[in-house]
Amino acid sequence: MARFTLPRDLYHGKGALEALKTFEGKKAIVCTGGSSMRKNGFLDKTMDYLKEAGMEVELIEGIEPDPSVETVMNGAEKMLAFEPDWIVAIGGGSPIDAAKAMWIKYEYPEVTFEDMCKVFGLPKLRKKAHFCAISSTSGTATEVTAFSIITDYNKGIKYPIADFEITPDVAIVDPDLAETMPKKLVAHTGMDAMTHAIEAYVSTANCDFTDPLALHAIKMIKRDLIESYNGDMEKRDSMHNAQCLAGMAFSNALLGIVHSMAHKTGAAFADHGAHIIHGAANAMYLPKVIAYNAKDETAAERYAEIADHIDLGGNTTEEKIAKLIEFLRGMNDALNIPQCIKNYGADSYPAEQGFVPEEVFLERLPEIAKNALGDACTGSNPRQPNQEEMEKLLKCCSYAPDAEF
Repeated sequence: MARFTLPRDLYHGKGALEALKTFEGKKAIVCTGGSSMRKNGFLDKTMDYLKEAGMEVELIEGIEPDPSVETVMNGAEKMLAFEPDWIVAIGGGSPIDAAKAMWIKYEYPEVTFEDMCKVFGLPKLRKKAHFCAISSTSGTATEVTAFSIITDYNKGIKYPIADFEITPDVAIVDPDLAETMPKKLVAHTGMDAMTHAIEAYVSTANCDFTDPLALHAIKMIKRDLIESYNGDMEKRDSMHNAQCLAGMAFSNALLGIVHSMAHKTGAAFADHGAHIIHGAANAMYLPKVIAYNAKDETAAERYAEIADHIDLGGNTTEEKIAKLIEFLRGMNDALNIPQCIKNYGADSYPAEQGFVPEEVFLERLPEIAKNALGDACTGSNPRQPNQEEMEKLLKCCSYAPDAEF
């Protein structure tokens, strides 16, 4: 038996933020990140709409990118003091992910972060509060997913929390918010969405309910992402829907080792002055993982189906997969994303010499590979690597050769 879970309600289209006026409750706590939602007026609108609904409103502001365990615990303490019956998270993936983890700790104060990370092992939520997610970026789709990514900076590891319990009750997909994204964020979140859709389609947990969502998302992203990146706001609006469809697919079909490696490399070199931004990591690793996974016959057939669906050409399965890899590399070039870690600059742009020293990468490689193998996303990958293969694959992601196994 399998399960397919999405938010109870999804409000979409321009002005969808006004749905907050219809919420019923006594207290709402709003969680957000830096200054963008405040600067663009969406934070004030959110709080005003909730007050118009008759609620007392409190604010948790300043949630950092790649939110930490400490941020989660501090936010949960504020929730325990305020006792909201609605948790409303607005912004990019980071504040929404952090708020999901805070929600768990608010409902079960005795739960540890290690308990949260047990895959699909959470107790029932909604005993104290319901959850609404309002995404301002077009990539993570955390507004509709059963996932949250929290970073343990002491270990330099990003941990996925995975459980249908943290699927939001309400998602608001308002393209007005996405129109405020800076160009680099459009690129990274867009390729994150592309990776979600492709990994969901070849995942061992794919099904008839997830496949149409994944394929249509891939088609929309191919059509709209580069033009959105170059400033076309109609395409930007469409991408906000596309990433949400990709999220619906992967939340139920799960992901694969592109994400496993992105989770485990993202903060692994923070002591050298930068992170490998999640969407950029996915963009760099995806072509290599396709080449690796394509040694599995079923995965190869499904990659070929993706190539056919977006009219890439090719006569044989091998030709179609090669065209898919070539297409994705071309998207990276068009979006100013590097092709490998070696050329990943501290600002995330392509550089002749990236910020990660080669000797540091090689020294940490075995531990990163081990952590990637243990990631929650690895189990649904169509081909299961061992330690040696994972290290070899990570080297391909560092130096940019094709993955040949």
